[in-house]
Amino acid sequence: MRTTYQITEYGSFVRDKEVDGYTSLPQDTFDALENFVLSNSTTETDALEIMSLSARKGIGKIITARNYVGVITMDDGTSIEILPKIYSKESITDGKVKKLLIDMLKTLRNAPFKNLQNTNVNIEKLNIFEIFIRMFIDEVFYIVKRGLKCDYETIQANGNVFKGKMIFAGQIKYNHAHKERCYVEYDEFNTNRAENKILKATLRYLYKSTTSSRNKSDLKTLLNAFSEVDESQDYKSDFDKIVPDRKTTDYQTALMWSRVFLMGKSFTSFAGSEVAFALLFPMETLFESYIAYQLKRMLAGSGYSLSAQDKTYHLFDSPKKFLMKPDIVIRHKGKSEIFVMDTKWKVLADSKTNYGISQADMYQMYAYQKKYSGESVTLLYPLTDKVSKNDIEFSSNDGTVIKIRFIDLFDLKNSLNELKTEILTMQ
Repeated sequence: MRTTYQITEYGSFVRDKEVDGYTSLPQDTFDALENFVLSNSTTETDALEIMSLSARKGIGKIITARNYVGVITMDDGTSIEILPKIYSKESITDGKVKKLLIDMLKTLRNAPFKNLQNTNVNIEKLNIFEIFIRMFIDEVFYIVKRGLKCDYETIQANGNVFKGKMIFAGQIKYNHAHKERCYVEYDEFNTNRAENKILKATLRYLYKSTTSSRNKSDLKTLLNAFSEVDESQDYKSDFDKIVPDRKTTDYQTALMWSRVFLMGKSFTSFAGSEVAFALLFPMETLFESYIAYQLKRMLAGSGYSLSAQDKTYHLFDSPKKFLMKPDIVIRHKGKSEIFVMDTKWKVLADSKTNYGISQADMYQMYAYQKKYSGESVTLLYPLTDKVSKNDIEFSSNDGTVIKIRFIDLFDLKNSLNELKTEILTMQ
C-alpha cells in the first residue's frame, strides 16, 4: 500500500519523531526528500523556493515547504503531497482543497489538466498522484473509443513468403543455405506508430506504480486494447518522431501526460535520484491563472474583454524596452475605461509593515496606472484572517489610487462579483 504524507504550504517535516506542529517522515523518506531539495539547488528553480532546510535544537533537521504545491513520489512508492494553504470564512477539508487545486490546474495553458471531470474522481480517497493517473486513463479511454490511429511501418522479415522487396545483403547473410527463404522489406499498415508505443509504455509504467484498484483495473483494460502495439523502448526517439496533425488531435493531452510520467517533463522540471515523479506548481502562477480564467467567464456578455499577461505597452517607448505585463487588463469595447489588476499569492497581515505589501509591487502598480491611464488599478490577494479590513486603498496627490482587494477561493463567486460591481459602477 502506498504511504502518503501530506502538508500544506509552509508546513514542515521532521525526521522520524513526533513533534507538535510538524509532520514526521521515516528516516529513509526524509533523507530522500532532503537529497531531492539539495539536488535542485543548481537547477533553474532555486531549491529554496520549493522547500527550505533548517535545524532546531532538540528537533534536528527540518524541511519546510514554500510556495510550491503538488506531489513528489519516491522510488519506493511513498508520496508526499503539498496542498495550498488557504484561509476561508467557511470550514474546509483536505478534499475541498484538493478539488480546488485540480480546478486551478485546469486553467493552466499548455498543460494536460483541462479535461478532468471531477465526477470521475473520488478526490477524498485518492492522493494527487492517483488523480493524475486517473486523468491520463480518461484521456486514453477517449482515444481507444475513437480507435487507435494507424500508420505504415517498415518491416524487415525472413520468411517463406516473398512480399515487398528483397534485401540482398540480408538474403546473402542469413539464407545462403536456405534458398526457400526470403529476406524482405515491406510496409504494413498497423497501430504500431510512435504515439501508440509511447502510450503503451506509459500504461505499463503506471500499472506498476498505482495502488488504486480502480486505476489498476482500467490500466489493465487499456493495455489489452494496446496488445498489438510494441512498447516504446526509446522514449526520446519516439517523441521526436511525432508530428502533430489533425489526425492525432485526440492524442495531444495524453502525450503531454506521457512526457510527464516517462520523462519528467512537467510544468517545472526537477531532479532527484530517489524521486520517481515530481509535479510541483508555483502557487503564484496557479492563483493568477485561476483568477483570470474565472473573472473572464464572469465578464462574458457584459461588453468587457479581459487580457491576461497583457503586452500592450513598454515602460519606455524610445527605444521600446522593458515590456510591461500586468496579470489582468480589462477593457470595454465602446468605452475608454481600463482596469488593471495583478494577483499576488501572499498572506497580508495587520501586524506587518504596510500589511506586508511589497514596495516593489506598489512601484509596479503605480507605473501601470501611468502607462495605461487606468481607471482602476488593483492588487488581488488571497483572503486572510490576519487583516481586519476588507479593502485597503492608497492614493497620491497626482490622482493615482491603488486598491487592495481580497479573494476568498471558497466563496469565489461573491469575491469576483464584488470586483465586477466595482468595474460596472465606474463606467
